[in-house]
Amino acid sequence: MSERSAVVVIVGAGMAGVQTAVALRELGWRDRIVLLGDERHPPYDRPPLSKAVLLGGADSAPVDNIRFDVDFDALGVDLRLGLRAQALRTADRELITEAGTLRYDHLVVATGAHPVALPGTAGLPEVHLLRTLDDAAALRPVLDARQQVVVVGAGWIGAEFATAARQAGCEVTVVEAADRPLAGALPAVVTAHMRGWYEEAGVELRTGIPVSLIEPGSVVLADGSRLAAAAVVVGIGARPATGWLAGSGVRLGGDSAVLADDRLRTTAPDVFAVGDCASFPSARYGERMLIHHWDNALQGPRTAAANVLGGDERYDPVPYFWSEQFGRFVQYAGHHTDDDTLLMRGDPSGASWTVCWLRGERLAAVLAVDRPRDLAQARKLITRSASVDPALVADPGLPLTSAAR
Repeated sequence: MSERSAVVVIVGAGMAGVQTAVALRELGWRDRIVLLGDERHPPYDRPPLSKAVLLGGADSAPVDNIRFDVDFDALGVDLRLGLRAQALRTADRELITEAGTLRYDHLVVATGAHPVALPGTAGLPEVHLLRTLDDAAALRPVLDARQQVVVVGAGWIGAEFATAARQAGCEVTVVEAADRPLAGALPAVVTAHMRGWYEEAGVELRTGIPVSLIEPGSVVLADGSRLAAAAVVVGIGARPATGWLAGSGVRLGGDSAVLADDRLRTTAPDVFAVGDCASFPSARYGERMLIHHWDNALQGPRTAAANVLGGDERYDPVPYFWSEQFGRFVQYAGHHTDDDTLLMRGDPSGASWTVCWLRGERLAAVLAVDRPRDLAQARKLITRSASVDPALVADPGLPLTSAAR
């Protein structure tokens, strides 16, 4: 052993960062691990923020329920909370933080993403984002008081928050600049059937109208209409939290994501990147992928950890995520484009149905609404790049595995 122990510094204490530390120990890293988190809370899981945490009782301690079940002391991980990375000097292998400089032998960037804010709303007390535990805590009194809420953005997070707000008894209006919900994720033929979910839940959905201005107590839309709002929740997307890497030699893409390779290595020596902050080339789909979902933050760290230890593992997962909204369990696996063939499996006006996308003879992606078995079987077919029979795929009475050729 050398005089100075080697050290892996992990920047970011969300799912990706924590799982990287765990994987390093499991795979045999015996030297130092330093894990930095910019929040003051012990590391926690984020999906419950738009669900259970918002709806928890006033006297509950939600952070205890969503905290990662990891004993960092027993794992030998130096966990440093409330510490933000400011810059990276890759030539000197130094990370600059608010508390000073940390030297590293290997560094893993796992800083996640930050929510996109509406221009001109910084500092407005009635405007909320939903990304952190503190964000969710700030919204709990709004739901407890059953106030009028306007949600800006009809994406996944907007629908999940609207669901929680209606369960709490709030009057909810969702405003979307695009002509339909989930316009950036799914085609119109699919989202047309989701519009009715809002009405069934008692949520007013207004599409094709951008927000013009937010004033105390109201939201002004581009058509001049005004919506009463005691609180405004903004869910219009997220961007990789990578501003601190400027000038470091770690190359970023136009979307601000770290440009990792298929081993999750960055353009700087011994610097890796995982989770929401990094894109990677997918041989499976023939394009660079930026995945802002929990499963990516769970899977990528093991590949990165193996390669920190000198391995040569490729990262090319089948993307997966889920959403609970308006009483429905929505799951998606894979990746589709507009050029793929869409097959509807079941009646989308019914309680449960599935959409499949074929690329040539192979299943590329699946969206399952309250059909978890379809999702599980499709995910296996996609993983092994199985050829399928389109007629059998479209038959909801048959298991998807029977469509494999």
